[in-house]
Amino acid sequence: MATVRVLILRGPGSNCDAEAQFAFEQAGAVAERIHINRLRESPTLIRHYQILVIPGGFTYGDDVAAGKILANQLTHFLGDALRKFRDSERLILGICNGFQALLKSGLIVAPDEEGPIATLAHNTSGKFEDRWIHLAVQPGKCPFLTGMDRLHVPIAHGEGRLVCRLDWHLQGLLQAGQAVLRYVDPASPNGLPPYPANPNGSQGDIAGLCDPTGRVLGLMPHPERHVLPTQHPRWTRVGLKSEGEGLALFRNAVRFFA
Repeated sequence: MATVRVLILRGPGSNCDAEAQFAFEQAGAVAERIHINRLRESPTLIRHYQILVIPGGFTYGDDVAAGKILANQLTHFLGDALRKFRDSERLILGICNGFQALLKSGLIVAPDEEGPIATLAHNTSGKFEDRWIHLAVQPGKCPFLTGMDRLHVPIAHGEGRLVCRLDWHLQGLLQAGQAVLRYVDPASPNGLPPYPANPNGSQGDIAGLCDPTGRVLGLMPHPERHVLPTQHPRWTRVGLKSEGEGLALFRNAVRFFA
């Protein structure tokens, strides 16, 4: 298999870019962290990569809204380059703040004539949530999630509540198979996740969305923080597994280009 190259886009306030780089290197890729200003100066740089990652953090201090300033940069300065990248059957991944930026830039759910269809708002708890959660995976057409049915990873965010403008917009995302990751409660008889299993109050218990092609994925949880088995807080009690559950997502992305 030819070496897969990953561009990890960093900017002021990014703080999970090193973890994302490590995760992709563990999956067999060559990953580079590149500042958004460099990509703005030379948008054609993106052509040398197969995967684009927008990692977690607090870009630009979340001064306007979480991920909004970065989303504006993606839209106004890199929109054409990113759409060409996606349409050439390459992959885009946004984690936490990266999901916020991708969603608000319209790369996952395109706006209609009245504006954005969906956004990520403040958690219903009114506070920053930092905990481990369980996810049900419905891969659909999303290459990142091939062969996966569950995921146990941490979350860390203050604005992760998925909200759709209209109820039928939410139903449309569900019916189209774009809601590929949903919060679940393994201890609940029906699996429905009350707080804190659904840590932010997302409509439809949605933790991650893909675009209609499946090649653009955004998720609030942090799979890059569970690629080593020792990153799980209970590994000494439940036993040391061969790898962290999040690694499969990154390996899937690399294998997509096999």
